[in-house]
Amino acid sequence: MKIKISLVSLLLAFAMVTFAQEGPRTSSDVAGIKTSFKSNNTWDNWFIQLGGGAQTVLDDPGKSLFNQFGNIDLDKVAFPALNLSIGRWWAPYWGFRIKGQDMGILEKELFDGLEGIPSTNMYEKINIHVDAMWNMSQYFGKYRANRVFNFIPYAGLGWVDSKNFDNGRMSINFGLLFEFRLSNHFGLHLDLAGAKIPQNVLAATAGFTFNLGKTYFEVVEPMDHALVNDLNSKINALRNENAELSKRPIKCETCVTCPTVDKPDDVNSSLVAFENIVLFRISSAVIDANQRIQIFNTAEFLKNTNEKVVVIGFADRQTGSAAYNLRLSERRARAVAQELISRYGISSDRIIVEWRGDKEQPFKENDWNRVVIMRAK
Repeated sequence: MKIKISLVSLLLAFAMVTFAQEGPRTSSDVAGIKTSFKSNNTWDNWFIQLGGGAQTVLDDPGKSLFNQFGNIDLDKVAFPALNLSIGRWWAPYWGFRIKGQDMGILEKELFDGLEGIPSTNMYEKINIHVDAMWNMSQYFGKYRANRVFNFIPYAGLGWVDSKNFDNGRMSINFGLLFEFRLSNHFGLHLDLAGAKIPQNVLAATAGFTFNLGKTYFEVVEPMDHALVNDLNSKINALRNENAELSKRPIKCETCVTCPTVDKPDDVNSSLVAFENIVLFRISSAVIDANQRIQIFNTAEFLKNTNEKVVVIGFADRQTGSAAYNLRLSERRARAVAQELISRYGISSDRIIVEWRGDKEQPFKENDWNRVVIMRAK
């Protein structure tokens, strides 16, 4: 006994193209805060920043760069600043980094009268801090993985260590980061940073940003619930029709020869008609919840008959290599077979598992070939 197939099944396959894999979506039509994203792996979205520039101290009213610039040489109020940062974006618009900044070798005379500065000739220190980062461009604007410019305020806490301090001191850090994307894994940045140590220090540095792992976040496609409900209603109608057909006698006294019916245009003539299908997303062997109805129907058929079922996995020809697609089609077929066994209690000796990779394409529509076909043997 064969499972009944109608054109509604083809309609379902066409509709599920929306949920099938079409490549990652790396942009949104609404603001980033209103967009849902898939979770990335632990080692994705990391970055390293190297920078250098200048810094100055703002506290000394007699020798500050902004009070008596004309009376002080530039090399006595502006000092080198080098920094190294490593961080990760947890979402397109927020992340963290650990930044270490060499705050240079500062002349002792600039700090006379400032609290905690010893009477030594030179003053050396390094500031290590953890910053929370907010990408306002991706937060308020539409998400774009290839956005050229990003505006990123940040704030954090840190620790300052100095050879002239008996003990380290806590720092409060804040600033503005301007990022310029040159490629997926490389960019430039300008960092305007402030720190209170308790002295107030202002630094401006520029440098390079190196992005590691996956550099984008994949946008989750919204589901059309009305369409899914309509298709589920049609599937349930087919189930009821199949149940009525199963009540008919298998044999009859006089059987009328059925006329030959041409196969649909969308089915390759080299493959026999299928009985039931399970569609998959691109490069995935995970069974979507809205595809389990097909496996349920096959399980009900097997419970009511003595037939065996052949479970055949396929992959679309336009995605991946032949070797990869062969392995992918095997994983898909075994996933469906395991669902029949573990969820519905079908004996494994009634299931024949096969996989064809992309050597055979049951459908002329490429996206439909990310499929497992269950055929009564």
